[in-house]
Amino acid sequence: MKSQQMTRRGFLVRTGAVAAVPWFVPAKARGTRQEVAPSERIVLGAIGIGPRGRYVLGRMLDEADVQFVAICDVQASRREAVKAMARAKYGNDDCASYIDMHELLARKDIDAVLVATGDRWHSLGSILAAKAGKDVYSEKPCGITIGDCQALADAMNRYGRVFQAGTQRRSISNFQFAVHLARSGKLGRIHTLHASIYKLRVLYDWLPAEPEPPREVVDWDRWLGPAPWRPYNKQYVQGRWRGYFDFDSGATLLDWGAHTVDLCQWANGSDGTAPIDYEPAGDTIYARYANGVKLVMRPDGWMGLGTCPVRFEGDEGWVETGDNGDVAVHPASLQQQRKLFVTRGTDPAQHTRNFLDCMKSRSRTAANADVMRSSHIACHAAAIAWQLGRKVTFDPVAEAFVADDRANRMRTRAQRAPWRI
Repeated sequence: MKSQQMTRRGFLVRTGAVAAVPWFVPAKARGTRQEVAPSERIVLGAIGIGPRGRYVLGRMLDEADVQFVAICDVQASRREAVKAMARAKYGNDDCASYIDMHELLARKDIDAVLVATGDRWHSLGSILAAKAGKDVYSEKPCGITIGDCQALADAMNRYGRVFQAGTQRRSISNFQFAVHLARSGKLGRIHTLHASIYKLRVLYDWLPAEPEPPREVVDWDRWLGPAPWRPYNKQYVQGRWRGYFDFDSGATLLDWGAHTVDLCQWANGSDGTAPIDYEPAGDTIYARYANGVKLVMRPDGWMGLGTCPVRFEGDEGWVETGDNGDVAVHPASLQQQRKLFVTRGTDPAQHTRNFLDCMKSRSRTAANADVMRSSHIACHAAAIAWQLGRKVTFDPVAEAFVADDRANRMRTRAQRAPWRI
């Protein structure tokens, strides 16, 4: 080394994922969040930032140790919206703007990226970022196929990157409380887990073709990315891509299932594995873990506690909670256990803070790549059963369906050149 000094960036690059403990006390813990030394700042870029991405980015901009420097999006309107956020935060126009994510990822000063593109780009964008030496916070679903999720997790482990899936309910207290009751034995032996999902659907048609705008306004080819080509229609880029097989994942099951099945996995102590049987019945899918616990994925029949509800049932009690923060529990005396869990709604601030802290300590996040891998695979396996209209059996060790060639072919999709994993 030419100098005896080592920057924070240099430390992160050289240590990779091997450090097990924090190497400094975060500014938050020292009570000096408004004054953060440049060497302690995390330099952040963002890729594909629409309404959800701006919400998450806003929480990251609230952190004193984050310096946001670059936005990449194929839509000019979204690039300008994010630049306006940076301008309001920093009082300058220093935030760089890119159409091609490779240009952003080539910047050596960027430590981490927020990937909040459409679903079809999540896995590839995250993998490219990992190869470029960046840590990654990716919105969910993190991959639109089982193969995407496998490749993403493998890449994060191979390159030693810190990864956080945007399944922020792992960091929200009413859901943490429900999981605590299930895992601590307060409900007795758990026998059934319930996860809310959207009413399932798959669309295969095309919207009517419209003239493509100039590349600087919308780069349609890059917007499609790995998805099959189809003619431009402005409704796609305005958000009406959801539900279309080419762009979406798992018949929309992962829109909520990525959160709720993930919470059920956590409650059952099943991170690293998945159910072994999946059987559809209308819009409900019944699954079973190797330990005999049942998982029910259903769109209705809930107690009205907000979106994304989950319910855990045991021999001695049950708990149900959702996004409004309320918790219904039996026996009622278990509510006394909740005083350690402060409700925060659906705000991802704790989840993004966990990501930033883990970047500094090089430790694993609450929703790390392996946690994402198993819970997303469980969702995809359920969606495949629903699309086939029959029961399937899954081997969670091999991550393959048992003696089922048709289901196994659905674990991956062809990707359009040159955007391939």
